[in-house]
Amino acid sequence: MARKTLGDFEHQVLLAILRQGGESYSVPIVLELEECGGREVAQAAVFIALQRLEKKGLLTSRLDDEAVARTGRVRRYFKTTPLAMQRLRESRRVLSRLWDGLEATLEEA
Repeated sequence: MARKTLGDFEHQVLLAILRQGGESYSVPIVLELEECGGREVAQAAVFIALQRLEKKGLLTSRLDDEAVARTGRVRRYFKTTPLAMQRLRESRRVLSRLWDGLEATLEEA
């Protein structure tokens, strides 16, 4: 049985795709993760995560053959599925409940 929860990096990749409008290819996802996370991210790691998320049914992909004329490369665009949105909502609810009431504890630490 496939794991229902999202790993940290998978979660971040899905959120980066949403920040890109719900569909994107690997380069803008890497840039979004680097900008938001403040650290370098390997494009290969993102692509592996994208493939894993697609295999889990959380993403679909399509090839953009028109990009060849502009860039000389075929781009694979990844799009979130309804299942991905459901998992992200569940994750957000759980994390919000876990964070609730911890503000003072964080300030004391």
